[in-house]
Amino acid sequence: MGQKVGIAASSGGNMQIDYDSLTATVAALTEGETDAVALMATLACELHHADDRFDWTGFYRVVAPDLLKIGPYQGGHGCLVIPFSRGICGAAARTREIQLVADVEAFPGHIACSASTRSELVLPVTNGAGDLLGVLDIDSDRPDAFTEKDAARLSAILSDTFRHAR
Repeated sequence: MGQKVGIAASSGGNMQIDYDSLTATVAALTEGETDAVALMATLACELHHADDRFDWTGFYRVVAPDLLKIGPYQGGHGCLVIPFSRGICGAAARTREIQLVADVEAFPGHIACSASTRSELVLPVTNGAGDLLGVLDIDSDRPDAFTEKDAARLSAILSDTFRHAR
């Protein structure tokens, strides 16, 4: 059976991201694109199918001051609207800092969009001008699913992908 671009088998048969391959694939797929929603849709699809840890993968877009609305995603239903003042996604948007949460139940004010979510990684998405476009939200049904390496490599991909976005 052939291997899918962007993933590699790890011990135990789980599929986890091959970040070098994913970076190259995303760059090729998004080259020259400046539309933020098109970029979000492409990246959500590539990420979601690249790693078994990712139960819900998507974007929340900034649509008004201090307000996020659901954007392109893969997985079950997400929350439609999230204020910057609530939840893990709101914290990432408000602070513009990566939120790496090993146990969502321990996060004060966590918004349970899905009862199956156990851990979460949320990264702010900005363009080259520093405008906050939204956040990338990755949920896992596994506790403590994400690492600092995931955060750093995904942050680099977001920076490259959205630098010219409008």
